[in-house]
Amino acid sequence: MTEPAKLDGEQVDRYSRHVILDEVGPEGQGKLLNTRVLCIGAGGLGSPIIQYLAAAGVGTLGIVDDDEVERSNLQRQVIHGDDDIGRKKVDSAEEFVNQLNPDVTVEKHDTRVNAGNIEELIADYDFVVDGTDNFATRYLVNDACTLAGKPFSHGAIFKFEGQVTTFTDPDGPCYRCMFPEAPPEGMVPNCSAAGVIGVLPGIIGVIQATEVVKHVLGKGRSLDGRMLFYDSLDMSFDEVEIRKDPDCPVCSDDPEIESVHDVEYSQSCSIPTGDDEEAIAGEADD
Repeated sequence: MTEPAKLDGEQVDRYSRHVILDEVGPEGQGKLLNTRVLCIGAGGLGSPIIQYLAAAGVGTLGIVDDDEVERSNLQRQVIHGDDDIGRKKVDSAEEFVNQLNPDVTVEKHDTRVNAGNIEELIADYDFVVDGTDNFATRYLVNDACTLAGKPFSHGAIFKFEGQVTTFTDPDGPCYRCMFPEAPPEGMVPNCSAAGVIGVLPGIIGVIQATEVVKHVLGKGRSLDGRMLFYDSLDMSFDEVEIRKDPDCPVCSDDPEIESVHDVEYSQSCSIPTGDDEEAIAGEADD
């Protein structure tokens, strides 16, 4: 990240509740304004991530999504409205951010993330936030960011439960250290099949956004090396340590995966044994 931006009078007013915090101050707010964050997905998780990072004054938000707004999205995807039905989510998200905070530049990527474009997509950003709903993209984001040494956040939701963690330590564990492979196809249904309580992605997405802000400011303890599990029915949080796997296929000393092109990013996210063609990752929408 570049040197902190200097705040003008309007920005001092807009971010006054940040500026008066000893942990932020004008220098910390200047860091946020000069930070570039890529949010993959503008759906249930992406909505609160985009909303709160924009409000916080993250200067550049890249948004990746190739879907259109549907009426069934509106129960949880709070940056889109009834008038947005049928519009591209990246367009609706951009309009929302522009109305919320003109300090923020939106870079739209109307595309589906895949092994052929992810390295270029993440290259110019300081932090990547995974707001997707499928295992193929989840593992693709993990592998690409881990190999590039790019800090990233993971979040996932299911019915009434969610999980979230952060990976910022190049020498620490990655997502595959905890879950080396995706579950068998069909074992875990997506939101359209299983349903999801509308407020749940708001809670998980806001935690992801909080992790980004703390990382930029260099303050507090992150979820690095920890997976936080949330049960909304029980209103409880549980935590599990993520240990670095010495045999991890992507972050060990002798990895099997040295490039995203080494993996078939299907539901199983397995390493091809033959001359398999590059597989396309799934939808960036939860």
